[in-house]
Amino acid sequence: MRKMILTTLVASAMLATAAAKPVLADTDIYLNFGPPAVRYETVPAPRVGYVWAPGYWDYRGSRHVWVNGHYIRARPGYVYAPPTWRQDNGRWHLQHERWTPDRVAHSRYGDRDHDGIPDYADRDRDNDGVRNSRDAAPDNPYRR
Repeated sequence: MRKMILTTLVASAMLATAAAKPVLADTDIYLNFGPPAVRYETVPAPRVGYVWAPGYWDYRGSRHVWVNGHYIRARPGYVYAPPTWRQDNGRWHLQHERWTPDRVAHSRYGDRDHDGIPDYADRDRDNDGVRNSRDAAPDNPYRR
């Protein structure tokens, strides 16, 4: 009896946990109609170390749903690009949020080949197949 009660409690806890965590998949959805007009949001005061992610229309189930704007933790060396709806050949597509490398920040930290790895940690800056420590011209891809 005790084993059956324990098994039931564990199973119900697992189901409750699974139901509480929605599965988010980055699936591409193409629609023949666009989203509603963007809603006006008041942006709160800036927060140090955070980036404002503006609200946007998401498509869930069979309708558009507004997702409120919020702050997300900043990633040094990257620029936040919010979700946007794009029209391509008469069909609408939601391009999900993403972080793209900040070329200016990488140049400040010494990333000459713009691969996202600072020069001090890059083993082959010019991609000529010779490690920087053995390369007479580590920034010239035409000399070894």
